[in-house]
Amino acid sequence: MTADHLIGIERFEAGLWKVADNLRANSNLASNEYFMPILGLIFLRHATNRYYAAVAAIEEDRAAGRMPDRPLVEADFTRRRALMLPEPARYDVLLGRPKDGNLGAAVTAAMDAVEDHFPPLAGQLPKDYERFEDDTLEEMMRTFDSEALRTASGDVFGRIYEYFLAEFSKEGAHDNGEFFTPPSIVQTIVNVIEPDHGVVLDPACGSGGMFVQSSHFIEDAGEDTMKRVTFYGHEKNETTGKLARINLAVHGLEGRIRAGNEAITYYKDPHELAGRCDFVMANPPFNVDEVDAEKVRGDRRLPFGLPGVNKAGKISNANYLWLSYFYGYLNENGRAGVVMSSQASSAGRDEAKVRRKLVESGAVDVMIDIRGNFFYTRTVPCQLWFFDRARERDPERAGRTLMLDARNIHRKISRAVYDFSPEQQKNIAAIVWLYRGQSERFLDLVASYLGRSIAEGGAAAEPLAAFEGALGRLIDLAKPFATEARPSGPLAEPWGELASARIKASADCAAFTAEVAERAAAWNQGGNGGARNNPALHAARESLHGMAVRGRSLTKQIELAVKLAGRVVDTAVKGLDAQRSDRWPNAEIGRAHRALEGARGSAVESLRRTRYFVQQADWLQERFPDARLRDVEGLVKLVERGEIEAQDWSLTPGRYVGVAPEEEDEDFDFGEAMRSIHMDLEELTDEAAKLAARIARNFEELGV
Repeated sequence: MTADHLIGIERFEAGLWKVADNLRANSNLASNEYFMPILGLIFLRHATNRYYAAVAAIEEDRAAGRMPDRPLVEADFTRRRALMLPEPARYDVLLGRPKDGNLGAAVTAAMDAVEDHFPPLAGQLPKDYERFEDDTLEEMMRTFDSEALRTASGDVFGRIYEYFLAEFSKEGAHDNGEFFTPPSIVQTIVNVIEPDHGVVLDPACGSGGMFVQSSHFIEDAGEDTMKRVTFYGHEKNETTGKLARINLAVHGLEGRIRAGNEAITYYKDPHELAGRCDFVMANPPFNVDEVDAEKVRGDRRLPFGLPGVNKAGKISNANYLWLSYFYGYLNENGRAGVVMSSQASSAGRDEAKVRRKLVESGAVDVMIDIRGNFFYTRTVPCQLWFFDRARERDPERAGRTLMLDARNIHRKISRAVYDFSPEQQKNIAAIVWLYRGQSERFLDLVASYLGRSIAEGGAAAEPLAAFEGALGRLIDLAKPFATEARPSGPLAEPWGELASARIKASADCAAFTAEVAERAAAWNQGGNGGARNNPALHAARESLHGMAVRGRSLTKQIELAVKLAGRVVDTAVKGLDAQRSDRWPNAEIGRAHRALEGARGSAVESLRRTRYFVQQADWLQERFPDARLRDVEGLVKLVERGEIEAQDWSLTPGRYVGVAPEEEDEDFDFGEAMRSIHMDLEELTDEAAKLAARIARNFEELGV
């Protein structure tokens, strides 16, 4: 996905959110009342997409003779991760019905029909659509019925679904956002523990994101999720439990989710899974201090005893209660990945005693530091804890823990929120692979980056040609006016510079394209990196640096040409009243100038991606040149138990790895930085407008 495409999706999502937010304005509902109806509509839209995609796949299988021509059954759709939606519940059917004032009733009936056909959703879907005006409801439904959304893949629609969960989280729509864990955090946990079989438990499951990402991991490996794993979840809030069931269903998955009082994990083990889980994944609430110590004393899930108890008989901080539970749920080969407050890894007193026992068990496998602002409703940093109970029987492994400080690994996605890019997630996983002795996976990832860089370079030919065409078009349109007899006029200098820049840009485009072709031939001749051994990949990577440098130079030349073109247009229009001249087709030049800006963006992005994937290979091979784990200052260190003991049993990675050397960003893009600042300003302006509207409503309600 290109950066422009990513930005496009983000703007599209933001537009959807603004329209959805109108529902609150027009219905006078609080966010905790209207978020479920909106997510219900998104569910129906996504379920309808998946239904028609499954129908198309079934027809293709029938045509190819892979499936007999017989009446369809639910299993045909479940196998393709879709629901067999009854006709009245399909989104297009609902929107195509007559305007009789009963749209709300029809949507409610659609939800009933889905529940009837899919028992795990019984009683879970929103049913209160009749309280909305038909016009408001139809406007919302049509917003989710754009061509882009009708044809959206599961991943794109899943992203929109996650976006809405996140936005509701920001609005405080539910338990201060506890139901939502950012996808990049979830994916990092999945990448490390690799939940590909058996019993998978999330005892604080929120909206079920851990299960969905686990499913993607399993299916990316070519396996059927429901044949490989059984999902179990606990969730203290009934409404959030519904979200989890809906989230699973929309992805064609099933899970055993317990919610409400029966699933208060501190005091109960609703599924009776202690000692039985192959994988545990969770983002529990941090720093809870109201757990009754007597109610949990002696719980078989607490093999290391209770952490501190205060004078009121409460557990002073439940962080270590959670950590003990996660360990206690695992079977003898189980793995766990947990999001935890960064305070926990160095907490003192009774918590330190429990931590020491955890370390001495040999199960503490990997610790990862995450910088602040990864969560939508939490600005504090956090840590990921990973347990692996199979280590306990291996004396060499049991005595070591991998400390990974990922606070310098991130990308900015909004003014206040960061995440890991997909490649950053893979790079973190690659370090863990090396730790586990899986060098071949590391080398395969390096090879994939190099191959992707070459592929992106080849794909750049089209946007580069489009840029040359757009630049030539603008120059041709401006030439009659610009070449009038003005030897000393204000247009002479920028016009001459633009002509030179066009020639240089054209030559640089040709040179870059030739370089890419040469690198591609060498890569293919070597069988995609020869045997993909480490020396061959080092050589292949270094050979791509020239292509990357040439692409960077070409980017600067493209930016210069566009800047000069803008100067020519501005000088002609503002300084010479060109729009009054018959030699200046003003409307056509305006269109050509905008087209050039668009072509610039596509060309620059294609060149950036060509460099980007080489840089990812650089990042890995420069830090781990022998394709083996080694200590890297400021990033990673394999720590012996004696060293942990010497640090008062602290499990804070930053204590061990040191400080990373400052790196110069050769690809710093001032223009992109300014666009980021502009995006931040837009967000602040939107927030100010919302606040002003809220204040106005409050005054109105007070009669002021």
